[in-house]
Amino acid sequence: MTLPHNHWVLTFVCADLPGIVHAVSGAVVESGGNITESQQFSSADTGRFFMRLQVESQSGREVFEAALAPVVARYDMDWQLDVVGRPLRTLVLVSTAAHCLNDLLFRERNGQLPIDVPLVLSNHGSLRELAGFYDVPFESLPVTDAASKAAFEQRVIDVVEEHDIELVVLARYMQIISPELCERLAGRLINIHHSFLPGFKGANPYKQAHARGVKLIGATAHFVTSDLDEGPIIEQNVVRVDHTRTPAELVAIGQDEESRTLTTAVKWFAEDRVLQDGARTIIFR
Repeated sequence: MTLPHNHWVLTFVCADLPGIVHAVSGAVVESGGNITESQQFSSADTGRFFMRLQVESQSGREVFEAALAPVVARYDMDWQLDVVGRPLRTLVLVSTAAHCLNDLLFRERNGQLPIDVPLVLSNHGSLRELAGFYDVPFESLPVTDAASKAAFEQRVIDVVEEHDIELVVLARYMQIISPELCERLAGRLINIHHSFLPGFKGANPYKQAHARGVKLIGATAHFVTSDLDEGPIIEQNVVRVDHTRTPAELVAIGQDEESRTLTTAVKWFAEDRVLQDGARTIIFR
Protein backbone atom coordinates (compact mmCIF):
# COMPACT_ATOMS: atom_id res chain seq x y z
CA MET A 1 0.00 0.00 0.00
CA THR A 2 1.30 3.47 -0.90
CA LEU A 3 1.61 5.70 2.14
CA PRO A 4 0.34 9.29 2.00
CA HIS A 5 3.04 11.85 1.33
CA ASN A 6 4.09 14.50 3.84
CA HIS A 7 5.01 17.86 2.33
CA TRP A 8 7.48 19.83 4.43
CA VAL A 9 8.95 23.31 4.15
CA LEU A 10 12.46 23.64 5.56
CA THR A 11 14.21 26.97 6.05
CA PHE A 12 17.58 27.58 7.60
CA VAL A 13 20.25 30.22 8.08
CA CYS A 14 23.92 29.62 8.87
CA ALA A 15 27.42 30.78 8.10
CA ASP A 16 28.19 30.49 4.39
CA LEU A 17 30.51 27.48 4.19
CA PRO A 18 31.30 24.87 1.52
CA GLY A 19 29.20 21.71 1.32
CA ILE A 20 25.91 22.93 2.81
CA VAL A 21 23.68 22.16 -0.17
CA HIS A 22 25.29 18.74 -0.61
CA ALA A 23 24.82 17.90 3.06
CA VAL A 24 21.19 19.02 3.17
CA SER A 25 20.37 17.19 -0.07
CA GLY A 26 21.96 14.06 1.34
CA ALA A 27 19.82 14.29 4.46
CA VAL A 28 16.71 14.63 2.30
CA VAL A 29 17.64 11.52 0.32
CA GLU A 30 18.48 9.60 3.50
CA SER A 31 14.99 10.33 4.86
CA GLY A 32 13.35 9.18 1.63
CA GLY A 33 12.40 12.69 0.59
CA ASN A 34 12.09 14.40 -2.76
CA ILE A 35 12.85 18.12 -3.18
CA THR A 36 9.93 19.87 -4.91
CA GLU A 37 11.18 23.45 -4.52
CA SER A 38 14.60 24.87 -3.68
CA GLN A 39 15.93 28.40 -3.29
CA GLN A 40 19.15 29.67 -1.76
CA PHE A 41 21.10 32.88 -1.26
CA SER A 42 24.59 33.75 -0.01
CA SER A 43 24.86 37.19 1.58
CA ALA A 44 28.16 38.85 0.77
CA ASP A 45 27.34 41.55 3.33
CA THR A 46 26.90 39.29 6.36
CA GLY A 47 28.55 36.03 5.27
CA ARG A 48 25.33 34.16 5.94
CA PHE A 49 23.71 31.42 3.85
CA PHE A 50 19.94 31.22 3.46
CA MET A 51 17.92 28.33 2.04
CA ARG A 52 14.31 27.30 1.65
CA LEU A 53 13.30 23.80 0.57
CA GLN A 54 10.00 22.06 0.05
CA VAL A 55 10.34 18.31 0.50
CA GLU A 56 7.81 15.59 -0.19
CA SER A 57 8.32 12.36 1.75
CA GLN A 58 6.56 9.22 2.87
CA SER A 59 8.56 9.35 6.09
CA GLY A 60 7.28 11.00 9.25
CA ARG A 61 8.62 14.18 10.80
CA GLU A 62 10.79 12.29 13.28
CA VAL A 63 12.63 10.47 10.48
CA PHE A 64 13.23 13.71 8.60
CA GLU A 65 14.45 15.56 11.69
CA ALA A 66 16.77 12.68 12.62
CA ALA A 67 18.37 12.80 9.18
CA LEU A 68 18.79 16.57 9.41
CA ALA A 69 20.21 16.63 12.95
CA PRO A 70 23.88 15.97 12.07
CA VAL A 71 23.78 18.64 9.33
CA VAL A 72 22.16 21.17 11.63
CA ALA A 73 24.82 20.52 14.28
CA ARG A 74 27.73 20.59 11.83
CA TYR A 75 26.80 23.97 10.37
CA ASP A 76 25.23 25.46 13.51
CA MET A 77 22.01 26.24 11.68
CA ASP A 78 19.02 28.28 12.76
CA TRP A 79 16.33 26.19 11.16
CA GLN A 80 12.59 25.63 10.99
CA LEU A 81 10.54 22.71 9.67
CA ASP A 82 6.83 23.05 8.99
CA VAL A 83 4.03 21.60 6.89
CA VAL A 84 3.54 23.25 3.49
CA GLY A 85 0.34 25.29 3.48
CA ARG A 86 -0.40 25.06 7.21
CA PRO A 87 -2.50 28.10 8.21
CA LEU A 88 -0.48 30.43 10.43
CA ARG A 89 -2.21 31.53 13.64
CA THR A 90 -2.54 35.29 13.16
CA LEU A 91 -3.79 38.14 15.33
CA VAL A 92 -4.89 41.25 13.43
CA LEU A 93 -4.85 44.71 15.03
CA VAL A 94 -6.92 47.52 13.49
CA SER A 95 -8.21 51.01 14.19
CA THR A 96 -10.89 52.46 11.88
CA ALA A 97 -9.64 51.85 8.31
CA ALA A 98 -11.31 48.77 6.83
CA HIS A 99 -9.48 48.10 3.56
CA CYS A 100 -6.54 46.03 4.81
CA LEU A 101 -8.64 43.99 7.24
CA ASN A 102 -11.23 43.28 4.55
CA ASP A 103 -8.59 42.05 2.11
CA LEU A 104 -6.93 39.79 4.69
CA LEU A 105 -10.17 38.21 5.88
CA PHE A 106 -11.58 37.84 2.35
CA ARG A 107 -8.49 36.01 1.14
CA GLU A 108 -8.33 33.89 4.28
CA ARG A 109 -11.93 32.78 3.77
CA ASN A 110 -11.37 32.04 0.07
CA GLY A 111 -8.30 29.91 0.79
CA GLN A 112 -5.93 32.34 -0.93
CA LEU A 113 -4.05 33.24 2.25
CA PRO A 114 -2.72 30.53 4.60
CA ILE A 115 -3.62 32.16 7.90
CA ASP A 116 -6.09 31.43 10.70
CA VAL A 117 -7.38 34.56 12.46
CA PRO A 118 -8.93 33.73 15.86
CA LEU A 119 -9.45 37.39 16.79
CA VAL A 120 -9.42 40.95 15.48
CA LEU A 121 -8.41 43.40 18.20
CA SER A 122 -9.01 47.14 17.86
CA ASN A 123 -8.77 50.39 19.75
CA HIS A 124 -12.11 51.37 18.15
CA GLY A 125 -15.39 49.53 17.67
CA SER A 126 -16.15 50.61 14.10
CA LEU A 127 -14.93 47.45 12.34
CA ARG A 128 -16.89 44.99 14.49
CA GLU A 129 -19.53 44.49 11.78
CA LEU A 130 -16.88 43.81 9.13
CA ALA A 131 -15.19 41.15 11.28
CA GLY A 132 -18.60 39.67 12.03
CA PHE A 133 -19.34 39.38 8.30
CA TYR A 134 -16.39 36.97 8.11
CA ASP A 135 -17.39 35.23 11.36
CA VAL A 136 -14.20 36.35 13.10
CA PRO A 137 -14.39 37.35 16.80
CA PHE A 138 -13.78 41.04 17.45
CA GLU A 139 -12.73 42.92 20.57
CA SER A 140 -12.28 46.65 21.11
CA LEU A 141 -10.38 48.34 23.91
CA PRO A 142 -10.04 52.15 23.78
CA VAL A 143 -6.56 53.63 23.87
CA THR A 144 -6.75 57.14 25.30
CA ASP A 145 -3.80 57.43 27.67
CA ALA A 146 -0.71 55.59 28.90
CA ALA A 147 -2.71 53.30 31.18
CA SER A 148 -5.20 52.22 28.50
CA LYS A 149 -2.37 51.73 26.02
CA ALA A 150 -0.62 49.44 28.49
CA ALA A 151 -3.88 47.53 29.01
CA PHE A 152 -4.34 47.12 25.26
CA GLU A 153 -0.83 45.79 24.80
CA GLN A 154 -1.28 43.41 27.73
CA ARG A 155 -4.38 42.08 25.97
CA VAL A 156 -2.26 41.54 22.86
CA ILE A 157 0.20 39.51 24.93
CA ASP A 158 -2.63 37.52 26.51
CA VAL A 159 -4.13 36.69 23.10
CA VAL A 160 -0.74 35.68 21.73
CA GLU A 161 -0.36 33.23 24.61
CA GLU A 162 -3.97 31.99 24.67
CA HIS A 163 -4.12 31.25 20.94
CA ASP A 164 -0.46 30.37 20.37
CA ILE A 165 -0.24 33.27 17.90
CA GLU A 166 2.60 33.07 15.38
CA LEU A 167 2.09 36.41 13.60
CA VAL A 168 0.63 39.77 14.59
CA VAL A 169 -0.47 42.07 11.75
CA LEU A 170 -1.00 45.80 12.12
CA ALA A 171 -3.68 46.30 9.46
CA ARG A 172 -3.70 50.11 9.72
CA TYR A 173 -3.57 50.02 13.52
CA MET A 174 -2.86 53.67 14.24
CA GLN A 175 -1.03 53.44 17.54
CA ILE A 176 2.71 53.34 18.17
CA ILE A 177 3.80 49.99 19.57
CA SER A 178 5.89 50.19 22.74
CA PRO A 179 9.54 49.11 22.58
CA GLU A 180 8.74 46.33 25.06
CA LEU A 181 6.06 44.80 22.83
CA CYS A 182 8.25 45.27 19.76
CA GLU A 183 10.97 43.26 21.45
CA ARG A 184 8.57 40.58 22.65
CA LEU A 185 7.15 40.09 19.14
CA ALA A 186 10.37 40.67 17.21
CA GLY A 187 10.34 38.97 13.83
CA ARG A 188 6.59 38.24 13.90
CA LEU A 189 5.01 41.71 13.92
CA ILE A 190 4.21 43.21 10.49
CA ASN A 191 3.02 46.73 9.71
CA ILE A 192 1.85 48.59 6.60
CA HIS A 193 2.18 52.28 5.81
CA HIS A 194 1.83 54.54 2.79
CA SER A 195 4.89 55.49 0.79
CA PHE A 196 4.81 59.20 1.64
CA LEU A 197 6.69 58.73 4.90
CA PRO A 198 8.74 60.51 6.07
CA GLY A 199 7.74 63.28 3.62
CA PHE A 200 4.08 63.80 4.52
CA LYS A 201 3.52 63.07 8.18
CA GLY A 202 0.44 63.46 10.31
CA ALA A 203 -3.15 63.92 9.19
CA ASN A 204 -4.32 63.91 5.57
CA PRO A 205 -1.11 62.72 3.90
CA TYR A 206 -2.92 62.23 0.58
CA LYS A 207 -4.17 65.82 0.67
CA GLN A 208 -0.59 66.94 1.30
CA ALA A 209 0.59 64.74 -1.55
CA HIS A 210 -2.03 66.17 -3.90
CA ALA A 211 -0.97 69.70 -3.02
CA ARG A 212 2.64 68.83 -3.83
CA GLY A 213 1.77 67.10 -7.11
CA VAL A 214 3.18 63.68 -6.31
CA LYS A 215 3.68 61.31 -9.23
CA LEU A 216 4.02 58.03 -7.33
CA ILE A 217 1.81 56.42 -4.69
CA GLY A 218 2.79 53.23 -2.95
CA ALA A 219 2.98 51.25 0.26
CA THR A 220 5.58 49.49 2.39
CA ALA A 221 5.09 46.38 4.53
CA HIS A 222 7.80 45.82 7.10
CA PHE A 223 8.66 44.18 10.39
CA VAL A 224 7.98 46.42 13.37
CA THR A 225 10.89 47.56 15.51
CA SER A 226 11.25 50.24 18.15
CA ASP A 227 12.52 52.55 15.36
CA LEU A 228 9.22 53.86 14.00
CA ASP A 229 8.52 52.68 10.42
CA GLU A 230 12.16 51.68 9.93
CA GLY A 231 12.02 47.89 10.39
CA PRO A 232 13.24 45.41 7.76
CA ILE A 233 11.17 45.82 4.59
CA ILE A 234 9.23 42.80 3.34
CA GLU A 235 7.39 44.19 0.32
CA GLN A 236 6.81 47.48 -1.48
CA ASN A 237 4.52 48.48 -4.35
CA VAL A 238 4.03 51.68 -6.30
CA VAL A 239 1.70 53.08 -8.95
CA ARG A 240 2.08 56.23 -11.09
CA VAL A 241 -0.44 59.06 -10.77
CA ASP A 242 -0.74 62.52 -12.32
CA HIS A 243 -2.29 65.95 -11.86
CA THR A 244 -5.76 64.75 -12.90
CA ARG A 245 -6.25 62.72 -9.75
CA THR A 246 -8.30 64.22 -6.94
CA PRO A 247 -7.34 63.73 -3.28
CA ALA A 248 -10.17 61.19 -2.94
CA GLU A 249 -8.86 59.22 -5.92
CA LEU A 250 -5.36 59.26 -4.45
CA VAL A 251 -6.75 57.84 -1.21
CA ALA A 252 -8.49 55.02 -3.08
CA ILE A 253 -5.36 54.19 -5.07
CA GLY A 254 -3.26 54.27 -1.92
CA GLN A 255 -5.64 51.98 -0.05
CA ASP A 256 -5.51 49.45 -2.89
CA GLU A 257 -1.71 49.46 -2.74
CA GLU A 258 -1.69 49.14 1.04
CA SER A 259 -4.05 46.15 0.93
CA ARG A 260 -2.14 44.43 -1.86
CA THR A 261 1.24 45.02 -0.25
CA LEU A 262 0.24 43.90 3.24
CA THR A 263 -1.53 40.77 2.01
CA THR A 264 1.50 39.80 -0.07
CA ALA A 265 3.83 40.29 2.89
CA VAL A 266 1.60 38.20 5.15
CA LYS A 267 1.35 35.46 2.51
CA TRP A 268 5.11 35.27 2.09
CA PHE A 269 5.62 35.18 5.84
CA ALA A 270 2.99 32.47 6.30
CA GLU A 271 4.68 30.41 3.58
CA ASP A 272 8.09 30.70 5.28
CA ARG A 273 9.48 32.77 2.43
CA VAL A 274 10.79 35.64 4.56
CA LEU A 275 14.17 35.38 6.30
CA GLN A 276 15.98 38.23 8.02
CA ASP A 277 19.52 39.25 7.17
CA GLY A 278 20.30 41.96 9.68
CA ALA A 279 18.34 45.10 8.80
CA ARG A 280 16.99 43.67 5.53
CA THR A 281 15.01 40.63 4.45
CA ILE A 282 15.66 37.76 2.08
CA ILE A 283 12.48 36.89 0.17
CA PHE A 284 12.20 33.50 -1.56
CA ARG A 285 9.23 34.12 -3.87
